[in-house]
Amino acid sequence: MAKIYIGNLPWSATEQEIRDFFSEVGEVSSVTIVVDRETGRSRGFGFVDLETDSVEDAIAKTNGQQLGGRTLRVDQANERPPRPPR
Repeated sequence: MAKIYIGNLPWSATEQEIRDFFSEVGEVSSVTIVVDRETGRSRGFGFVDLETDSVEDAIAKTNGQQLGGRTLRVDQANERPPRPPR
């Protein structure tokens, strides 16, 4: 399984739309749209957990494609570095 970053999402994108879009390149196990804590509005990016034989092929097939009138930026997700304690 691979975690894929999706940037430049339309504000109106739903988890189901993203799931349908990425199901063409592999089996989608989960979709996460990152939202603003205060407003609850999409921040324009998210993540997809995708089961596929080749992550590079899946990224190549979806990067630069249109969804909701916006050109998606798709890349392999990087683990977030640990935050220092406060």
